[in-house]
Amino acid sequence: MYNKNIKLVIAVLIIAYAVYQFIEGFIGNGIMFIFLSLIFIFLYFKNEFILFSFLKLRKQDFDGAKKWLDKIKNPQSALTTKQQGYYNYLNGIMVSQTNMNEAEKYFKNAISLGLAMDHDLAMAKLNLAGIAFTKRRKQEASILLTEAQKLDKRGMLTDQIKMMKQQMKKASMPSQHYGTPTSARQGRKSRR
Repeated sequence: MYNKNIKLVIAVLIIAYAVYQFIEGFIGNGIMFIFLSLIFIFLYFKNEFILFSFLKLRKQDFDGAKKWLDKIKNPQSALTTKQQGYYNYLNGIMVSQTNMNEAEKYFKNAISLGLAMDHDLAMAKLNLAGIAFTKRRKQEASILLTEAQKLDKRGMLTDQIKMMKQQMKKASMPSQHYGTPTSARQGRKSRR
């Protein structure tokens, strides 16, 4: 994977050639090269491998999404800061099925690097809340859950948040034993 700045260099070279085409009187060619340079500028801000990975993930093709993400060899040099956040976010989603510790690391990195969309940030915090809850860190889980609820302005994660809250309530309730206590049963046996 090449450096992200190469895309900008290519865009500047194409724009320079477009200006040359305008000067030579080939206006149509110049306009075409301007549009071509816009593609490279767009790909600087939205990495093509992350876009393809999102498309595969939308189709529930986790293996295909992982293959596209694996093509990014050095995320620090190939991606902008927000793209590094999404790189970690996507890796966290894929790893969360098998390795919670690694998924937690990816989601925390994604949040620290930043995600552009609020619902993506809410989803990352919801996943972190689930991981914290399974590791018996209930206070951290409830804080992350309320943050996720605040970020979910469109209500896309409402059902998942409600389900997580119900699970947390069930876990915090003391377990009740029905029938006579064990010590009462033992007392009866000793009387016989």
